[in-house]
Amino acid sequence: MATLVSQGQIFLSCYALMLVVLGALLFLILYQIVKMLLLLKYRNQESTANIPPGSTGLPFVGETLQFMAAINSHKGFYDFVRIRRLRYGNCFRTNIFGETHVFVSSTESAKAILNNDSGKFTKRYIKSIAELVGHQSLLCASHQHHKLIRGRLSNLFSMTSLSLFIKQFDQLIVDNLSSWEHKATVVVLDEALKITCKAMCKMLMNIESGYKLEILQKEVARVCEALLAFPLRIPGTRFYKGLQARKRIMSIIEEEISDRRRGLGTNQHEDFLGSLLAGDDKACYEAGPNRQKLLDSEIQDNILTMIIAGQDTTASAVTWMVKYLDDNQEVLHTLRDEQLQLARKSPEKTFLTLEDLNDMPYASKVVKESLRMASIVPWFPRLALHDCEIERFKIKKGWNVNIDARAVHLNPTMYNDPKKFNPSRFGDAESRPYSFLAFGMGGRTCLGINMAKAMMLVFLHRLVTTYRWKVIDQDSSIEKWAMFSRLKSGCPVIVKRVVYDDDGY
Repeated sequence: MATLVSQGQIFLSCYALMLVVLGALLFLILYQIVKMLLLLKYRNQESTANIPPGSTGLPFVGETLQFMAAINSHKGFYDFVRIRRLRYGNCFRTNIFGETHVFVSSTESAKAILNNDSGKFTKRYIKSIAELVGHQSLLCASHQHHKLIRGRLSNLFSMTSLSLFIKQFDQLIVDNLSSWEHKATVVVLDEALKITCKAMCKMLMNIESGYKLEILQKEVARVCEALLAFPLRIPGTRFYKGLQARKRIMSIIEEEISDRRRGLGTNQHEDFLGSLLAGDDKACYEAGPNRQKLLDSEIQDNILTMIIAGQDTTASAVTWMVKYLDDNQEVLHTLRDEQLQLARKSPEKTFLTLEDLNDMPYASKVVKESLRMASIVPWFPRLALHDCEIERFKIKKGWNVNIDARAVHLNPTMYNDPKKFNPSRFGDAESRPYSFLAFGMGGRTCLGINMAKAMMLVFLHRLVTTYRWKVIDQDSSIEKWAMFSRLKSGCPVIVKRVVYDDDGY
């Protein structure tokens, strides 16, 4: 009996000792956790001192879900930015796809960032865009790589090339518009997408009909639909479908390059690809083993980029112009008067020329005002290469910094009554530097800026001198998943051919 009692006491003593030890261990663990949390809090306070206000959202996810929700709404993905700018001010930070993004919206910030690509910032798009257009695209290339590619491509956007393109594009417009009067309703966006895609494929690779054009039109649309998708390589997802579409596009471009190389110098087309390959062949001959030529993969990525940029942005801009002009009949009347006067100068002329486009001052203002109002490209992304300071806030190396072009374009200190469509605001006087960002600024200004303007001017001239129109769906909702802001309705119109009399019309 005494032995049992003794054993029980020993057991209780051991149990008590174990509890003491466990308690001590728990205390030490809790102490270390509290200490670590306090240290992290101190470091966080220190590290977040004077950084832009904002929210990092949920752990790991950030505010990605809110961003994706905006993309999948008819308000458009810019609504995500608009809400946070109203909440936090003109400079704020957020977290998307696991990365910190800072948005700035002053002309001073735009100048500081866009003028310093080579030193403090480089271009940086979200992963889905880079994967779909290609990492060797002008949109995504590093500074040195960008200089090489831009240098090789820039000669192909000469005034001589532009003059030839204007004639080709004008012919496409005339042919397309001739069918409009036979349709009960014309959806402007659909027609503009078809015209611009055909124009870009003709200019770039001399593809103007047949199965290749049909495939390119369909697959480019799928790539564009996936540009803002969550980058999941899972069959059935929007992003995966976009990647598969890219592969099919790359296959067609690769086939074109192969065909050209086999026939180089014997049956070369007068197009972008032919000129590029001929230039690379000359570079091979002149520069030997140290030549600066483009790889086939670089050519492929940039042809796809130019098709998307030339088609989607231009078609979106044209659609907004048609809507703005329908909403502002006085502007339309002034524009039509200018274009009719131009047409009367050379009634025998078949197609427009570069000189004609340079003689369209009011139309040029209409184009510029439409681009300001619509802000087709709402922001321009950059990556901070070093710690720096923007708008008195600290920006850390590796953060994404986005210039909010739409906020700049709608800033009442830059533009009087900014939500009013008023082309005459762009008078002879120069606007404030970095207040118009439709084509970017600095060393990465849109390479095809003159071509894009030419396409819009040609379209405007032919439309206003051929038809009157009425928009039959006034809904201004934005198309879901659109990288470039465009109307959900596509801007359906009823058209009626303009009848001219001795006074003009």
